[in-house]
Amino acid sequence: QVQLVESGGGLVQAGGSLRLSCAASGSIFSINIMDWYRQSPGKQRELVASITGGGRTNYADSVKGRFTISRDNAKNTMYLQMNSLKPEDTAVYYCHAFRAAHYWGQGTQVTVSS
Repeated sequence: QVQLVESGGGLVQAGGSLRLSCAASGSIFSINIMDWYRQSPGKQRELVASITGGGRTNYADSVKGRFTISRDNAKNTMYLQMNSLKPEDTAVYYCHAFRAAHYWGQGTQVTVSS
C-alpha cells in the first residue's frame, strides 16, 4: 500500500514558478515509474511528466523546457518544478505511482492568473 500526498499548489501570476511535492507514505525505491498528471475543468486528466527509478524523464510537449520532474528516493518524495507558468497550466495536479496497483494523491490546485 502506498499513500501519496501532494503539496505546493497555489495561485501565481503568469510567468511565475511553483514547486510541487509528492510525499509517499512508504519507500518509493521499488516504484519504477512515478508521474504527475493534471486535470482542468471539462478536460480529461493528462500526463504531465514521468520519471523512472533510474532518473529517466519524459514530458508532455506543452511543458517541455518549463517543467522539471525529479525524485529523492531517500526522502520518498517526488517533485515538479514549474517555471514560466501560463494560464493554461491551471489545473488540479495529481501524483501517481504504480506498484502492483495504481496509487493517486488527492491533488493540489494550481491557478495561474494572466
